[in-house]
Amino acid sequence: VDRICDPSPQGGDAMIETPKIQRLTSRPQFLAAAKGNSLARGAVVIQRLDRQDDSLAIRVGFTATRKVGGAVQRNRAKRRLREVARFLLPAHGVAGSDYVLIARMGTGDREWSRLLDDVKSALTRLATLPGPAVRAPSDSRTTHSPEAAIHNGQDR
Repeated sequence: VDRICDPSPQGGDAMIETPKIQRLTSRPQFLAAAKGNSLARGAVVIQRLDRQDDSLAIRVGFTATRKVGGAVQRNRAKRRLREVARFLLPAHGVAGSDYVLIARMGTGDREWSRLLDDVKSALTRLATLPGPAVRAPSDSRTTHSPEAAIHNGQDR
């Protein structure tokens, strides 16, 4: 948990705790987030999964499909989404959640204020939606036990 200084109207500075922002790094983390709630707003789709673990960190990942354009357009769209997330997630993200921001056509060219509005409205709406109870995978690689496969309805 990071602490930031917030100047209060009474003249003193109040310390506000904001959740630590981390990155989603592995494919299973992205796939788990896809099982949570999803919301499309303007030039972005946001997926949110409540991890239901003891960590208060907000984890976030970014993706852009080839439908967005070539590599240059996809990278520009993801750079813009990273900056929007850096700006908005500490204030509007839910602690203990995983987010995936998916670029859509026009993300790279969308007016900055409209992109901020898209992400902010999606984050606030996702915060109010009840989510499915799905445990997100951790960063460590684990082997699957036969008991887990049976529990998940899979046979080996």
